[in-house]
Amino acid sequence: MSRFTSLAGLSRWRIAGIVFVFLWFFLGGIAHFAAIQTEMRIVPPYIPWPRAAVLVSGVFELLGAAGLLWGRTRRAAGIGLFILTLAVTPAHIYMLQYPELFGVPYWALILRLPMQAALLALIAWSTATPKTRNGR
Repeated sequence: MSRFTSLAGLSRWRIAGIVFVFLWFFLGGIAHFAAIQTEMRIVPPYIPWPRAAVLVSGVFELLGAAGLLWGRTRRAAGIGLFILTLAVTPAHIYMLQYPELFGVPYWALILRLPMQAALLALIAWSTATPKTRNGR
């Protein structure tokens, strides 16, 4: 592996986790800009400035995804993406409370919450600082 990505020494599973998290947030970040109106619809009404919320969260998704590419910033990016994932939970709950507004099957909205928990676990695990052979 190149020093650019610094994936050397990571297991294939951890690399796969990083790739999945990268793609999730990279594509999601792009969606924030490509489908601003659609993304704004899921912002709960009690959150001010929904357009700004969508754009700022999109920027943070893209920055977090980019941060995963470098070993030196991977842990910080993982922490940021973990916090960001928690921060968007109100949108998921809002959609679950008002499914008729979104045209998404109710079962998919219910499934979204455990999937978010799994995503949080994957972010934490894949971006954790790897242990060295001597335990440090």
